[in-house]
Amino acid sequence: MTEEPTGAESAEQALSDAVAEAIAEVDPVAVLTSDLQRLQADFQNYRKRVDKERIESAEVVTGIVLAQLLGALDDIDRAQEHGELTGGFKAVADQLINTTTKLGLSKFVDTGVAFDPNIHEALMHETSSSVNETQVTKVLRPGYKFKERVLRPAQVIVTDPE
Repeated sequence: MTEEPTGAESAEQALSDAVAEAIAEVDPVAVLTSDLQRLQADFQNYRKRVDKERIESAEVVTGIVLAQLLGALDDIDRAQEHGELTGGFKAVADQLINTTTKLGLSKFVDTGVAFDPNIHEALMHETSSSVNETQVTKVLRPGYKFKERVLRPAQVIVTDPE
């Protein structure tokens, strides 16, 4: 007596034959195209990451250089306050200030603003009934930002409400 395959066995055999046929018919061009597309995407991601890291590195170096120039900028401000900024020295000072501004350095010396410990360093506290919140009343040394990063906080005198 010969056994005929049951319905489940014949379905399993048909599935097995279909998988074997599909594996045998794999197009080598399609496989290579898929690999090439994956490699191109990997390379584009790598290039974007390297470009981003290069920009970030350049900004870090620029920030370090600008931080080293803050002392010279303070000296220029003091010379200007005392009327000693004249002649050739004034031209050099103006050029230095313009260059640092173009690079993204900004000075903040605002008074009458709310005290922000992220950008201000309070050296003295006073009290007054005329203020509702802690405010900067005098800037002793200006603060500087490079882009959105604080290079040096402003040293200030603050007034607290009574």
